[in-house]
Amino acid sequence: MVPYNSENIFAKILSGEANCIAVYEDEFTLAFMDIMPQTDGHTLVIPKEPAETLFELSEEGLGACTRTLKTVATAVQSAFECPGVMIAQLNGSVAGQTVPHFHFHIIPRYADGSSVRAHGHKMEDTEKLQGFAERIRACL
Repeated sequence: MVPYNSENIFAKILSGEANCIAVYEDEFTLAFMDIMPQTDGHTLVIPKEPAETLFELSEEGLGACTRTLKTVATAVQSAFECPGVMIAQLNGSVAGQTVPHFHFHIIPRYADGSSVRAHGHKMEDTEKLQGFAERIRACL
């Protein structure tokens, strides 16, 4: 097993070395806006525990993440009035994981599917993301 890389962007967010647009935080987890979203409202949930994949994450960390996931996904669905929410969690680069820190994606989905963009290709405007975060926080 490869040791956890504390230089990844999510580890830097947790240590305060990098910024994020936070939506929710508790003792064990952090939820924040994805800066290269697939849809408006695309939000990430991460544990504060250093774990690259599901396989390194403790049972307690997983439990905390899933509780936060449900809370934040409910708020995202309400804030964006979307009929569906896709929850994604990838393990390892061959599975499509681009940041080596365990995380869930919360991605609002709509019936026509037209709002889905490719992930990781375009940085979203910070002010726009701040507005999305405010909408989500108002629904928590």
